[in-house]
Amino acid sequence: MVGLPARGKSYLSNKLMRYLRWLEYSVKVFNVGQLRRALARAKLAKSGVKEDQSAAFFDPSNPAAYKLRTQMAEECLEQLITWLKRGGNVGIHDATNSSRSRREALKRRVEKEPGMKLVFLESMSTDPAVIAANIAVKVSSGDPDYAGMSPEDAKADFLKRIQHYEQSYEALDSHGDESHLSFCKVIDVGRSVTVNNIQGYLESRIAFYLMNLHITPRNIFFSRHGESQYNVEGKIGGDSDLSPRGWTYAKALPELVQEAVGDAPLTVWTSTLRRTGQTASGLPYPKLAWKSLDELDAGVCDSMTYDEIERYYPEDYASRDEDKFNYRYRGGESYRDVVVRLEPVIMELERQENILIIGHQAILRCLYAYFHGLSQEDLPYIKIPLHTVIQLTPKAYGCDEKRFPLPIEAVDTHRPKPQPKTAATAPAATSGGSGPDTPSLEDAMTSAPPSQMRPQGVA
Repeated sequence: MVGLPARGKSYLSNKLMRYLRWLEYSVKVFNVGQLRRALARAKLAKSGVKEDQSAAFFDPSNPAAYKLRTQMAEECLEQLITWLKRGGNVGIHDATNSSRSRREALKRRVEKEPGMKLVFLESMSTDPAVIAANIAVKVSSGDPDYAGMSPEDAKADFLKRIQHYEQSYEALDSHGDESHLSFCKVIDVGRSVTVNNIQGYLESRIAFYLMNLHITPRNIFFSRHGESQYNVEGKIGGDSDLSPRGWTYAKALPELVQEAVGDAPLTVWTSTLRRTGQTASGLPYPKLAWKSLDELDAGVCDSMTYDEIERYYPEDYASRDEDKFNYRYRGGESYRDVVVRLEPVIMELERQENILIIGHQAILRCLYAYFHGLSQEDLPYIKIPLHTVIQLTPKAYGCDEKRFPLPIEAVDTHRPKPQPKTAATAPAATSGGSGPDTPSLEDAMTSAPPSQMRPQGVA
């Protein structure tokens, strides 16, 4: 990462981490600020000496502090490289990296590692309102740098910290001498993106993702179709019509959505299957049908009940219970396949403002897991009940969520995760670090900074 404080570096780092993890990459963000705070806490606990974390610590004319900050940035990079060597795919070095000399040092260090690629991502902001909002989040996030300080004093100190960085800040390629580097410049979180020397599939996916981001406040609504005839009969897949209770839900849905959305513009997305189109039929909003939103293809098991699958395909039934995310129906799909085909939907969702998706259980589970950063293991068991609207409001730390169940009876199609037949004790995980302090240091620098954590009391 490259950029001044309060320019959205940590926000972009964590958004990118959630996206790449959803695509099954092993990703970690290594935050230098979190390392600095952890070392300050350790010093206080050991010696009783409180480290100065005020703006003076970031003054470029303070040589001792500059040396210490450089050492911490280098230590953070070493931890990141060690983690990549242990099998990680993408490590994000979340720091200012605000000078050409610092970036050149990073480049030289990474070049020593065979097969590693370096891409710089610079987050810039030209909108005073965006910068002010980022500063407000920083000051109000419970940052231990400002423990015991009034909000006014904390803001004044943070503004002084920014001024110190501005004295020596050099934007990427500002003098035309960094064109050999691979980089993306992101202005106002996606309003404008410049890419340079980007090569390869993964770098291209990252650049394309960054082009589709924005920070306009919006809501994303999920709803399964109303109860279908196949739901009532216990069958999976198919293209059945709504049941009478499903039609009741479809008729009640417009009023609920209108109350939640108000006068804000809204677009409705459905699959191409009849039950989602029927559920959306009474909604007075623009509609778009996506083939990519069709339910998980159950292959030869389509239109069968689970009892029938267990009877006719017992090995498949057992295999799916053992690994539901990876199991692929004969002639059909797995949850992993669905995640891959939903990537264009995710890209478009990041570009849009208010969207209501009327979809299917497996589809909405995959999308829900993306916005909440849930694991592959948990994804196939997320509860997405019928006749319920789920509202997600993207925030820096993830998503706020509200659920609006309508009092219209429906069958419960959720199948809980099977319990393992035998309880085995797994061996303790090892960090693979280089010394006794490595696990705690890595845990500290890969934990989310205060500005990216959910405030207390928020659901």
